Amino acid sequence: MANRYGKFIGGGLGWAFGGPIGALLGFALGSLVDTAVGSEPTLLGEGPETRQRTGPTDDFFMSLLVLSAAVMKADGRQLKSELSYIKAFLIGNFGEHKTLQALPTLKRLLETEISVRQVCLQIRQYVDHSGRLQLMHYLYGIAAADGQVDRQEEALLHQIGSYFNIPDADLTSLRAMFIKSANWAYEVLEIEEAASDEELKKAYRRMAARFHPDKVNTLGPDAVDAAHKKFQKVQEAYEEIKKQRGLK
Repeated sequence: MANRYGKFIGGGLGWAFGGPIGALLGFALGSLVDTAVGSEPTLLGEGPETRQRTGPTDDFFMSLLVLSAAVMKADGRQLKSELSYIKAFLIGNFGEHKTLQALPTLKRLLETEISVRQVCLQIRQYVDHSGRLQLMHYLYGIAAADGQVDRQEEALLHQIGSYFNIPDADLTSLRAMFIKSANWAYEVLEIEEAASDEELKKAYRRMAARFHPDKVNTLGPDAVDAAHKKFQKVQEAYEEIKKQRGLK
């Protein structure tokens, strides 16, 4: 499980420690290195003389921490449910040891002013549209960890989506996968309640194609698993509307 998510979205590029993300992390932590203590890596070092180039997974891991902190503090509260969601996600995708090492970094980032625009534009430069959708799915999960998405969180997520160049309809669809409003199924499929049955079928086929696991099967089982979860939500939404309409 360890190091799988960053490999799939990071795209084999070592990029985060340059530009605004590197400046932000340097400001927050003083020095960021990837040195060894015995056989284990550490996130923090003693100073510039120990600085080593990090790999692409480590770079993307740190970028995840930056955006996680931004969303976590968007509404002025730092909830245990949000932290638990982040920890569970990072442990599942990067391993428990690396996650536990990173928690002090996350704490420092929560105390640091983050230029979301600059961070997002840097990420957009290196992560394709499919990867940015995956990122937004993760960030909505943080915001919805307490069972609701507050206005401040919604505003920040919309802002991040805009910087990522993700259409509003896609953002609404992702939100509906976590927060089930009265018309959540229509929002997931990006159609109006007045849509015809034929329009419903076309919308389902379009969304199913967008999130089908086969789209990312060359990126490994981790990417397929992530896509499969969203594909299931699309299927769930379609079946819910068919049930409401009495369709077979």
